[in-house]
Amino acid sequence: MPITKGYQQLVAEAMAQVKTYSVAEVQARLHDAAVQIVDIRDIRELAEGTVVGAYHAPRGMLEFWVDPASPYHKPLFADESREFILFCGAGWRSALAAKALQDMGMGNVAHIEGGYTEWVKQGAPTETLEQQKARRQKKA
Repeated sequence: MPITKGYQQLVAEAMAQVKTYSVAEVQARLHDAAVQIVDIRDIRELAEGTVVGAYHAPRGMLEFWVDPASPYHKPLFADESREFILFCGAGWRSALAAKALQDMGMGNVAHIEGGYTEWVKQGAPTETLEQQKARRQKKA
């Protein structure tokens, strides 16, 4: 069966329907308690590091973690006072994921243009998984 709508068209459609932030816009809000950065990359990609303060929610589980009716639901995603800003490697998966969450009824979701690649390119703050774990343990 031939593909009638390729990934590029899907991404373009998603980009036209979701809120997109630049790296600079997100960087300015890193310490805003009303923002939760969400890393949707595959676990293998995390070896490169992540955005400081990001919460990891793998793309394959995102809808299940967001839906309160799912046995996999994560209460973090029920916080309607927060804006959830997603990112992936290049901004394609995060656009599709943000669109899926919007389709589920979330209005408080956006993504980062260019993803983690652009984040690193612009010198925005990153942390290793070890640094992230240590920071979280200090908060606990």
